[in-house]
Amino acid sequence: MFGFGFPHMMLLPLIVIVPGVFYLLTLHKTLSLCSRDSRSMEPGLVWLLLIPFFNMVWHFFVVTAISKSLHREFVKRNIGADPTPGKGVGLAMCVLFAATIIPHLAVAATLVAIICWIVYWVKIAGYSAALRRAPTEGNGQPSAPPDRQ
Repeated sequence: MFGFGFPHMMLLPLIVIVPGVFYLLTLHKTLSLCSRDSRSMEPGLVWLLLIPFFNMVWHFFVVTAISKSLHREFVKRNIGADPTPGKGVGLAMCVLFAATIIPHLAVAATLVAIICWIVYWVKIAGYSAALRRAPTEGNGQPSAPPDRQ
């Protein structure tokens, strides 16, 4: 009666893709808030994480680049922060997601990887919020959107 049939199989990609897109938006916005000279990676490159299999390797590069970019931007704006923001939990997430291909570790690695993914996402969103609140280098004030007329 409640089998896992075709209609339910159609929901599975949405359950994975929708949060994934919001996650990538968070990473993209965070890198966009860093000045060009602070960035270790252009924001658009995070979208390469949508490529299956390639993303298992690329995620390590994204986590490292975001950590470096955030650290440089925090130093530039004189925000006290960890010298490797988000890197520890981010790399743990990457290793665990990579471990999901090991047959006897797949289920446990997936569960812990999802927890690390959520923690990493929340940390990066917090850093992004801190950048939005912090004064920029040029005028000592947070950047505000232009007035619409």
